[in-house]
Amino acid sequence: MILCVRFGPTARESLLPRLVDLLGEFTPVVEAAPPHEALADVRGALRYFDREPAELAALIRVRALALHGVDCVIGAGPNPMLARMAAREARPGRTLTVDDPAAFLRDRPVAALDGVGRATARTLCGYGLDSVGRVADAPLAVLQRLVGAKAGRELWERARGIDRTPVTPHAAARSLAAERSFPYDELDRTEQRRALLSLTEELGARLRAEAQVCRSLALTVRYADRSTTARSRALPEPTAHTAGLTALAYGLHDSLGLQRARVRGIALRAEGLGPAERAAHQLTFDPADEKARRIEAVVDRARAKFGPRAIVPGSLAA
Repeated sequence: MILCVRFGPTARESLLPRLVDLLGEFTPVVEAAPPHEALADVRGALRYFDREPAELAALIRVRALALHGVDCVIGAGPNPMLARMAAREARPGRTLTVDDPAAFLRDRPVAALDGVGRATARTLCGYGLDSVGRVADAPLAVLQRLVGAKAGRELWERARGIDRTPVTPHAAARSLAAERSFPYDELDRTEQRRALLSLTEELGARLRAEAQVCRSLALTVRYADRSTTARSRALPEPTAHTAGLTALAYGLHDSLGLQRARVRGIALRAEGLGPAERAAHQLTFDPADEKARRIEAVVDRARAKFGPRAIVPGSLAA
């Protein structure tokens, strides 16, 4: 049995490691899924604690509230896909357990399945395969003709509730995040942009230090009333270049149209991480871009030797 624990929107991403440690007290097989989610394989824990999945989930929820002040919703299922789907539909403070995968999946839209994006869903709906049940009833060969051999088999299996993905402890991070909080309600757009610049500087340095690039950025703005707004957008090409990250972060910030908003915190997450050595870079004849990348490499070496504050942009020096 797999539990998918989704922590409440008020939980900061910086809390995730501690919340994962909390799950580690019940089972060693825990996989973090930033920003606010974790998977836990509790098959051994159910026998050890002699509890049903819902009872164990209730205990986890109480401990998260008592120790960290964070509520959560929990989905339980025989594999990670079903657990995640159950968590998405569970009500706050409740656990939704999938006991009959076929009945749980049958009437749901095909887009609810993991791995089915808008384009694939549009293709399937064009052939009348608009629900998971209809996809499950379709012949495998038909699905493979529509979406490809490998994707068709994966779709066919998932529509029947089959997910062979294991819960992998200490899996390589699929995203990196950083956050800045303001000591008071921040209405000044310039100060918000200074925070964004510091976030992209931090993320860019961390990505380059780990020889990784990201494919997209996700911006989350937290307001004084604890509500949040989130936006995400893909980069023109996978990169760890701070200038590219900053330009996209500023674009995301502009897209929110914040006017006199009482902002209390800004978080930025680099998503779709991959090895830098496999990333393609579009060559340009712009000498300014090449110069910026050479300066960036020098700055990274200086920070590695003298500390992260050895060299900072002028607007962040104050």
